[in-house]
Amino acid sequence: MKLVLDTSVIIGGRITSLLDAGEYRDSTIIVPEAVVAEIESQANRHRESGYNGLEELGKLREMANLGQIELEFAGKRPGPAQVELARTGEIDAMIRQVALDCGATFMTGDRVQSMIADARGLEVIFLPPGKTEAKATAIEEFFTPDTMSVHLKDNVEPLAKKGSIKDIQLTRIGDTPCTEDELRSMARELIERTKRDPDSFVEMEYDGATVLQLGNMRIAIASPPFSDGMEITAVRPVALVSMDDYRMAGELKQRLAGLQRGVLIAGPPGAGKSTFAAGVAEFLQSCSKIVKTMESPRDLSVEDAITQYSPLEGSMEKTADLLLLVRPDYTIYDELRKTSDFQVFADMRLAGVGMVGVVHANRPVDAIQRLIGRVDLGMIPQVVDTVIFIDKGEVASVQDIKFTVKVPHGMTESDLARPVITVTDFESDRTEFEIYTYGEQVVVMPTAGTQEAVPSAWGLAAERIRDEFRRKVHGPVKVELSGDDRATLWVNDIDIPKVIGKGGRNIEMMEKRLGIHIDVRPLDSSHVPVEGELRKTIVPEISMKKKHIILKSSGVPGADVEVMVEGDVIFTATVGRKGDIRIVRDSDIGGRLQEALRDDLEISIRTIS
Repeated sequence: MKLVLDTSVIIGGRITSLLDAGEYRDSTIIVPEAVVAEIESQANRHRESGYNGLEELGKLREMANLGQIELEFAGKRPGPAQVELARTGEIDAMIRQVALDCGATFMTGDRVQSMIADARGLEVIFLPPGKTEAKATAIEEFFTPDTMSVHLKDNVEPLAKKGSIKDIQLTRIGDTPCTEDELRSMARELIERTKRDPDSFVEMEYDGATVLQLGNMRIAIASPPFSDGMEITAVRPVALVSMDDYRMAGELKQRLAGLQRGVLIAGPPGAGKSTFAAGVAEFLQSCSKIVKTMESPRDLSVEDAITQYSPLEGSMEKTADLLLLVRPDYTIYDELRKTSDFQVFADMRLAGVGMVGVVHANRPVDAIQRLIGRVDLGMIPQVVDTVIFIDKGEVASVQDIKFTVKVPHGMTESDLARPVITVTDFESDRTEFEIYTYGEQVVVMPTAGTQEAVPSAWGLAAERIRDEFRRKVHGPVKVELSGDDRATLWVNDIDIPKVIGKGGRNIEMMEKRLGIHIDVRPLDSSHVPVEGELRKTIVPEISMKKKHIILKSSGVPGADVEVMVEGDVIFTATVGRKGDIRIVRDSDIGGRLQEALRDDLEISIRTIS
């Protein structure tokens, strides 16, 4: 009997298993050169399926050497044109043509390939995925009932995380370091098992990285050049929990079961966010709501009635477009990382879909801040109205997000009222943070318990005004606030016209933008060190750029200084936050500095405040 093998049969490890079981002995096994080219290409790209295929070809050669089969290679290798058209089926057609030319039976594990071969008049053996026997894989032997994850790497002793989410310990589970050959063999076994088991699948495969979902285990396989060594990480849930197992279950159920909401489940890595999200999904399903998930990879443990979606053609935007046609009541988005994720989440929420997103954050307010700049500030409460913070497997806190118009915390004048987002603790009903705009900046202001750890509203206002005017003048800038809506600005006499502008236009525009009245005054003796006061002198590092001269003065960032040539002051400036003073080369001051450099004169900096 002559058998022509498709790529799927070899990579899946099916043919050698059948031969070991005594089937198709004494047959002539024909491997098309196009199949060899596909396997070689995948191996060169460090894909585990390619290594698996090479292993199978090696086993077939051993069987041929033992006289168990005849092994032949036939057909042509695909050229650039065929490779370019591979997605349209050009290489599949080359493989079928070998079977036609050899008058052989065609064996494949690809249903579409088998149907086309049958239509072409070929005798076809289709090997559908079969349920794998209950034999444990090598990596499963590392797991015990309390093992959450197993971490294997070349030349490193095996490690595992054990315990409950509340108490996780990283422990060594072997004294002998893993070898690359052992890990390669284990990876091939896992891929074979995944391809044979209808309950498992290859989630993603890149050059040097493969992610598998094998039952309830998520397995990540990494190899060089993506990683610095062969590595396998297997993660599985240690427990399936419902919302009833969490603190505040009754209040959260009542909140989620009503109107569709925008919810963020936040917490640090490994805190149990996804486990809680799975519990939320199953609770919502029990409330007669249609629930879907968006995951990459798909690793939430949920019941079969909840459909789990991955990126459609690599895009969560396309997945969202499909879901809007399906019209779920709630969608669980696990997890939000990139800007596009937050934008998809917001689009679906504003379309009326209830959304539950999983996001990494060390504090509840950090989860909200990740929306700033990605979603219009005024839309945040419509996108997210609840933040559930998970820490060590427990509901640590719940925040309520609302939108109002008020005078921000720390300000008193009624004409400073503006749109404010309040972040309120759900249990105590105490406002913990306020988020609002001040000028062009977004301010996240604590309102309870941590005022001393952050600048006051007056401090933020003074810093904002100082930053605005430092960009407009060369000399020092002093700011003092005498109220919520009034400030005094001191600058050098020479800089006052620049600050005020023609007809007062500059200062009026600045007052309007900052929402505060500004008095401009010249610097006097009260703002200049008296004779004999200690003043720091620095010899800066000088570098010439295409458009600027940069004076580097480490140790005095933000200080007002005098720049001197041979002890004579030529101008005053404020040192930037990185310790730099930038002077335009084409300016008068830039010209004087360049002359000093050419004449090898000493350039120094002296602090004045």
